[in-house]
Amino acid sequence: MRQQLLEALRSHADGQIAKHKANVEVYLHQVVGIGEHSDIVTTLELEIEEIAKYEEQLQVLDKHFK
Repeated sequence: MRQQLLEALRSHADGQIAKHKANVEVYLHQVVGIGEHSDIVTTLELEIEEIAKYEEQLQVLDKHFK
């Protein structure tokens, strides 16, 4: 059970990282098509912060729950 829960946490963090990386790629390659975001840099910063949050969670899992 312990291993399943830890793997679920890892999978969730990996999925969130993938989602936010995809968002960054869309903003970087298709800025013109995204009209509702007038401040692209701020939007990118928010996406990067989310990636950092989930990467930190993975580091904590590795450090404390290996």
